[in-house]
Amino acid sequence: MELATQPLSKSRDAYYWRLLTTALSFALFGLGGLCLRLAIFPLLALLPGNACAHQRRARRTISRLFWTFIRFMARVGVLTYEVEGAECLGRPGQMIIANHPSLIDVVFLIGLVRDANCVVKQSLWQNPFTRGPVRSTGYVSNDGSADMLENAAHLLQTGQTLIIFPEGTRTQPGKAPAFHRGAAAIALRGANVITPVTIHVSPTTLTKAEPWYRIPLRRPHFHLRVGNDIDPAAFAALGPAPVASRKLNDHLHHHFIKELATDERSAPGN
Repeated sequence: MELATQPLSKSRDAYYWRLLTTALSFALFGLGGLCLRLAIFPLLALLPGNACAHQRRARRTISRLFWTFIRFMARVGVLTYEVEGAECLGRPGQMIIANHPSLIDVVFLIGLVRDANCVVKQSLWQNPFTRGPVRSTGYVSNDGSADMLENAAHLLQTGQTLIIFPEGTRTQPGKAPAFHRGAAAIALRGANVITPVTIHVSPTTLTKAEPWYRIPLRRPHFHLRVGNDIDPAAFAALGPAPVASRKLNDHLHHHFIKELATDERSAPGN
């Protein structure tokens, strides 16, 4: 997997070129989703194996295609990126928790972890470009129900890696992330280890309620940093489940606030 840092001073940083290649990237992503639904996944379903094997095969296919998509965007000048600590991702029973500044955060993380499950928003099951992939992979619908929490915890208990964004939606630019307690509750129920991934984007792009064509004046740089593991058992011992969940959620929230503040101070121009 190509994880080398992409240089910030790369050529083809022209605004209109990036606007064109951004449009091309979104078109390819949509067409890719339709191809997966109509051709690739039906062919994969013909291969031998049970339902779990088919879902694992679909997740690995999505992962490879997502990382190819990230590399494509970097090669044509849409963005640059660097990843620190990717070798720590993808362990059995690992919950990967990340902040959510941009639309393509999930593309980065699924691309980095070959066989990860993911909690994704419920609307993706109705989107014609994405409903095929999310159903074939067995991703978890974030419908906020108690069944969703139990299902996600069960996946961790069976040894799957689970990616989750505790904010539930993209961070508003200029505001600190606000974590819902559901991720902490899932971790306490089933995770062997929690691994935080801080995502910093400078300048901001593809934020909530921002159209794809409103690109920044310079190429955005995505910096993903894998943090130290957190042991959920240490928080489970602090009291009843609601208390433990609140304390773990507070710990995660303060961790990301601190990490993002460090990234902001070290960003170019600051």
